[in-house]
Amino acid sequence: MSAPEVRTGLGWDVHRLAAGRPLILGGVAIAWDFGLEGHSDADILSHAITDALLGAAALGDIGMHFPDTDPRWKGADSAQFLAHAAALVRNAGYRIVNIDSTVILERPKLKDYRIAIRESLARTLGLDVERVSVKFKTAERVGPVGEGLSAEAQAIATIAR
Repeated sequence: MSAPEVRTGLGWDVHRLAAGRPLILGGVAIAWDFGLEGHSDADILSHAITDALLGAAALGDIGMHFPDTDPRWKGADSAQFLAHAAALVRNAGYRIVNIDSTVILERPKLKDYRIAIRESLARTLGLDVERVSVKFKTAERVGPVGEGLSAEAQAIATIAR
């Protein structure tokens, strides 16, 4: 019996903060005065995880599958991008081992949303919540994130077959 093939993918996303937009992270609406600007719902966490999954399986990136020039994706719920990436990974013969992710945002504090975000992502991905990690960091008032102009998310996906 051969050893399982294990792969890792890296995802990253950034969007500007904007008044009048919802702040959606991992499919969860966060109560705040500002949201993220973008073609879809601008859920940076779901976008980063989508790219991590696609990258792990060498299936391209979110822009290849859901171009921001396509009107079909205007205002789209990013959970559908994430579910699509997970299905592609599984159709390629892999299982998702785990997701590790980080949201970098100066404000608001997100710790009270951790469980809801993990549960939302796990549900969308078809995983046990124990396989989904979400961390929150600030940028220590450095750069665009630290100045409250934008937010970033990073993710690593591990898959195996």
